[in-house]
Amino acid sequence: MVKIEIVEERDDHVTVLLKETDRAFANALRRTLMTNVPKMAIHRVRFELGTIEDSQTGEIYESVGALPDEVIAHRLAMIPIPTFHDEFCFLEEDPGNEGLPREEWGTPASQIIYHCSARGTPEGHLVTAGDLNVLGEDKLQIPEIYRTIPITKLYTGQYLEFYAYAVLGVGADHAKWNPVSGVSFSSRKVATIAKPGKAKVLWDLDLTIDKSDFKNKKLEDVQKVETLVRELHHVGDGTARIEDFSDAIELEDVPGEYLFSFDTDGSMTARTAFSMGCKALATRFDNLSGQLAEEL
Repeated sequence: MVKIEIVEERDDHVTVLLKETDRAFANALRRTLMTNVPKMAIHRVRFELGTIEDSQTGEIYESVGALPDEVIAHRLAMIPIPTFHDEFCFLEEDPGNEGLPREEWGTPASQIIYHCSARGTPEGHLVTAGDLNVLGEDKLQIPEIYRTIPITKLYTGQYLEFYAYAVLGVGADHAKWNPVSGVSFSSRKVATIAKPGKAKVLWDLDLTIDKSDFKNKKLEDVQKVETLVRELHHVGDGTARIEDFSDAIELEDVPGEYLFSFDTDGSMTARTAFSMGCKALATRFDNLSGQLAEEL
């Protein structure tokens, strides 16, 4: 059974060490995170068109702007929407849809609605994700860190008003439902000092890793080895120190162990995305095993 050890974790990033596995599993997990982890994303936008009059100034505003509605809708689709998997179902599975035509599908059980109403100014009013107001619980509001994401800019006489509908989906259907980025894995490595005299070339640079980090000429700490790999670029190919260094430190892969890391788009924590990815992958393997059992 695969063993997992957390190496580094933040809300939007995680690095784990996978043990007793192979590249095929690590790659399957990578693909699953990108294609099968559900997340909320704005899927439909209803723009209000026409003209409006300011009741106080009498100024007339028209629903025109520099960007076409299609471009604005695309930008909205990329805004991170808070995702709570236990509280929402897929639009197609919403029991409230029964008896309704598809264009009317969607209840609070399967979608989140955001409203935006903004008017232009002579100097230009920047419309951002912070201008989206959720019609529901405050926890579904766009997170503060992402409220500065720009959408468009409005000038005198221009206004923008719309209702945006976010639903659950998966990356296999569209990139807007992909909750992760930079998903990668590599073999875990250990470092060995092969030529102590020549290794001094690296120590003299006074970088992060030095001779004291090695025990019996070996360095096995996962994070320190990753730091060392980056610092070896200072004495590697393309540098004036490569001949003096001459492979003084050797890196060796650890069989069956892989460093796996990724970032999230902010719609969920990295831990949640990883947990959902593992769950989705386990379901796929169970389904495959069941199909094989029926055929054999």
